[in-house]
Amino acid sequence: MSAEGVEAIAIGASAGAVQALLRILPALPADYPIPLFIVVHVPPDRSNALVSLFAAKCQIAVREAEDKEPILPGTVYFAPSDYHLLVEADRSLSLSMDEPVNHSRPAIDVLLESAADAYGPALAAIVLTGANHDGAAGLKAVCAAGGTAIVQDFADAQVATMPEAALTACPSARVMTLDDLIPYLLTLAAT
Repeated sequence: MSAEGVEAIAIGASAGAVQALLRILPALPADYPIPLFIVVHVPPDRSNALVSLFAAKCQIAVREAEDKEPILPGTVYFAPSDYHLLVEADRSLSLSMDEPVNHSRPAIDVLLESAADAYGPALAAIVLTGANHDGAAGLKAVCAAGGTAIVQDFADAQVATMPEAALTACPSARVMTLDDLIPYLLTLAAT
């Protein structure tokens, strides 16, 4: 699939997420033009330290997503703890307290399905390391909408269950190591 025309990137990760994202996000320059939406499974009873952790290590802007917030280019949006993160058709973000999906809130499927509806073929979605099946149905929706689907190489993932399930649901997904993913994301910004 061509990298051209990607207007947004959605990423889902669970077990091993912090290590994987620490390889990817700091590699993005301050002027990276594409917004990134990220769901990491964070227990609801814990405060989400991801924003402060990544803001200190990244050149690109990093923030916690807020309800009804317009999407800005070149910004990483993390889902808050205990809220689903959705992308709306008007290119804004919304938060939901709907039931957990795959025992998770935020759930990767919710993000990917809503982003696929909002962006269609202009979305690139990435399922990284994790120990459950969250992200599989969402990546299938991205494929159905004509978006670019990517899963982390199983050998490269700390826990391969999630990327394996996503590839099964979306066999046309590209398989990449984290080292392959970084130049690919940089290429997206140049198209």
